[in-house]
Amino acid sequence: MAIDLRYTPEQQAFRAEVRAWMAAKVPKEPLASLDTAEGAVQHRAWERTLNEGRWGMVTWPREYGGRGCNLVEWLIFEEEYYRAGAPGRLNQNGIFLLGPTLMEFGTPEQKARYLPPMAAGEEVWAQAWSEPQAGSDLAALRATATREGDTYVLRGHKIWSSRAVFADWAFGMFRTDPGSEKHKGISFVLFPLKHPGVRVRGIPQIDGETGFAEIYLEEARVPVANRLGAEGQGWHIAMATAGFERGLMLRSPARFQMTAKRLIELYRRHAAAAEPGLASAVAQAWMDAEAYALNTYRTATRLMAGGSIGVEASLNKIFWSELDLAMHRAAMSLLGARAELEKHAPDAGDVGNWLDGFLFSLAGPIYAGTNEVQRNIIAERLLKMPR
Repeated sequence: MAIDLRYTPEQQAFRAEVRAWMAAKVPKEPLASLDTAEGAVQHRAWERTLNEGRWGMVTWPREYGGRGCNLVEWLIFEEEYYRAGAPGRLNQNGIFLLGPTLMEFGTPEQKARYLPPMAAGEEVWAQAWSEPQAGSDLAALRATATREGDTYVLRGHKIWSSRAVFADWAFGMFRTDPGSEKHKGISFVLFPLKHPGVRVRGIPQIDGETGFAEIYLEEARVPVANRLGAEGQGWHIAMATAGFERGLMLRSPARFQMTAKRLIELYRRHAAAAEPGLASAVAQAWMDAEAYALNTYRTATRLMAGGSIGVEASLNKIFWSELDLAMHRAAMSLLGARAELEKHAPDAGDVGNWLDGFLFSLAGPIYAGTNEVQRNIIAERLLKMPR
């Protein structure tokens, strides 16, 4: 499919509108980490500010708090968002993962109930999928939702739920058929985290911040109306959510293009002492970030023409996670021993957020489905290789 890389006058006007709003509203000083209590409060306030400008999630219909933008306009918005240095999204699990899933599988009542407060930052969401015995093998989950009339009784233990300590709600998968195994008999259920029978315990990250949590469900009762889709349809719905996570929404190209730009600036300051080969690594990072952006525009164009995204979401996930890791490894090499300094250390200089970014990039090949699993999916479903 041929792609016209020129922006229309309407798209250029949209970009100008986003840029002007960001210039006026983006905080002048960085917010505290969104993995801290202080930062969570500050980022909630930022989410409310975005909603006041109807920028909470621009692709959503207006009645749900969006602007009805298409995917190309969303990509333009993301480019201006990262260009302005705007804060990270505390509610990314909601707006980028659950939101599109609700659009596809939710009832009109569910959409009206959950989407507007999600866009406004009034209700922050966590993902409750992984379990101690079911990480990469997600279909081995054991948490149950037992139906009693119009109520589900939730029992089980979820772990590695990002920002669940600071969230209000979670979307999880539970076995509603006690005799089922693997991918069958699973349902997709929404449940409040500040609720009788729900206990959340924070898990400190390597930097000491509470970025993760485990969730204990001990006879927690929620309405059957909180189920998304039909009973037993949970695996199918979750795979659609995973497609959003690995595909376009969660990791827009602008994120990596901005990192590549910062990496080039870092190289210019340290070029004289740089190890042999780092110039090539930096150049490759920039080319890969641009290639990822162009590929995403191509995918967006195809989707707007009625196409779909399938197995290629796994290719996408491998590419952006390994790109992020390669860029931060190059930055660590450029900074040398100073790379180990925290950004507020007296001698940090231009270390900035590179250490935090590097530590986070290490998780990229793991979250959203490990890259090993993604390679298996590509081999079996795209290349049709035998098991």
